[in-house]
Amino acid sequence: MLTQEENDLLTRIGPGTPAGELLRRYWHPVGYVQELTDEQPTRFVRILGEDLVLFKDKSGHVGLLADHCSHRGASLLYGRVEERGIACAYHGWLYDAQGNCLECPAEPAGSLFHLTVKQRAYPVRRFIGMYWAYLGPEPGPEIPHYDVWARRDGQRVLRLKPRLDCNWFQAMENSVDPAHLQILHQDVGGNGANRRPANTTRGRTDDVEEFEFVEVPCGIIKKRSYRNGLVDEHPLIFPNILRNANRTQMRVPIDDTHTNVFIVEFHPGPDGSGVDLEDERPEVIYEAPYKAPIDARHPFARFRLDEVPAQDYMAWETQGPITDRRSERLATTDRGIVLYRRMIMREIERTREGLDPLGVVRERDHPIVDTNLEGSLREYVGRRRSG
Repeated sequence: MLTQEENDLLTRIGPGTPAGELLRRYWHPVGYVQELTDEQPTRFVRILGEDLVLFKDKSGHVGLLADHCSHRGASLLYGRVEERGIACAYHGWLYDAQGNCLECPAEPAGSLFHLTVKQRAYPVRRFIGMYWAYLGPEPGPEIPHYDVWARRDGQRVLRLKPRLDCNWFQAMENSVDPAHLQILHQDVGGNGANRRPANTTRGRTDDVEEFEFVEVPCGIIKKRSYRNGLVDEHPLIFPNILRNANRTQMRVPIDDTHTNVFIVEFHPGPDGSGVDLEDERPEVIYEAPYKAPIDARHPFARFRLDEVPAQDYMAWETQGPITDRRSERLATTDRGIVLYRRMIMREIERTREGLDPLGVVRERDHPIVDTNLEGSLREYVGRRRSG
């Protein structure tokens, strides 16, 4: 179990919080390229507890600014985009993509007052059909070239899951909780899904021989070894990504009690070589809600349980907006959860010391990072022990 202070340390992500400062050392997706058009050039973004506006001006520059205008606080979501930036609809204060105020129309002729105004702004990059933002201190790092994101020999598909109405950490702890597969997903997923379990309490638990967890350079490998000889293993990419099969799931906090889940799928194919990662426009699929009413919380929402993601959402959201871990009882299969919490706390401390946390990449043209680590756990552990 955790104390309230420890739980807050891991879950709270607003500006100035320890976990918030850690997550601000990484690039996060904030929208899709197709969502900014000439007809709809602005989009509201809430990420890490901050209200922002993503926009594209008529010169093609994309910016991410604080939503509330520095003048009187009106929303820039309703601003008018121009060649040089976005003008607040209230009084016309004009900002460029870097947050510089270029004009305050009602000021006297020759006034330089606009030079004293700066709107909070964050860097934005276009990559694999998405807009990514960096909310941390400069100089910023690079977007990692994870294989699912950076390979050029195939096609990508992007998916946005329904908004997750709970804290981001609940979804991430699930990524190092392999025991739930044989229980929660016993009728729709996992090894032997077409075989009805003899006992719904145990589900398919008895199919599993053992669980293993180990820290690797990109995060944590979790591994299930089955009694029939099959092995299932895949990584949690630190700090907030699950890599499974051909996809990554990025759990991006909206605020302390809501989370966006962005999925990138990669499908190898002979016709995909030479893809321009900066100009790529993959198909985007917006997945249907898993509960009704869609904005309700437990116990006033009813979840579908007909597929794996819907079952996961039920398990995550019914823990509450932020799980109270003061009374939890962790068991032997929760070793991965304990490991992940320790890693987060360790990397929070590194961030406090001014060091780069795990997974931050500084080299612009670094090689593709292989996250397809299935089958590599025993080899990695052997190298570590022999070294």
